[in-house]
Amino acid sequence: MEFVKPTLLDIAAMQTLVQKEVESGVILYRDANEMANTIRSYTVAKDGDELIGFAALHIYSPEIAEVRSLVVKEGYRGKGVGKALMAELEKEGKRLGLSKILTLTYQKEFFENNGFVEIPKEEIPEHKIWADCIKCKHFPICNEISLIKTI
Repeated sequence: MEFVKPTLLDIAAMQTLVQKEVESGVILYRDANEMANTIRSYTVAKDGDELIGFAALHIYSPEIAEVRSLVVKEGYRGKGVGKALMAELEKEGKRLGLSKILTLTYQKEFFENNGFVEIPKEEIPEHKIWADCIKCKHFPICNEISLIKTI
């Protein structure tokens, strides 16, 4: 398994991998143009040539970024791919000089096992709520859990 920055040619495979979670409302839909625009924020996990997972580290300020769209291919789940992706994002965050990483998720236990702690949603930067959450099919009734980690 290796972790690399994706190319624009990876977008179709990334969208296919995340499709089921998007349809269920667990992960926000991102069209190909949005993914292309933010391609540098993504890290992909590959097993040979096969894309088996990805996640994005979206920067909000010099101090804080968000983990977005963390997904692992069925058949690879529970094998440490998600944990390894988180370690890659944290390493990147430290290299960039970030002090905190946040997430909004339904997978509270996964993130707590990776050192995150739950925080009130009111502590999330407002531009996060209005820029992303308004696109969610569950908005304005949000039942995701907000968590943060100091790195």
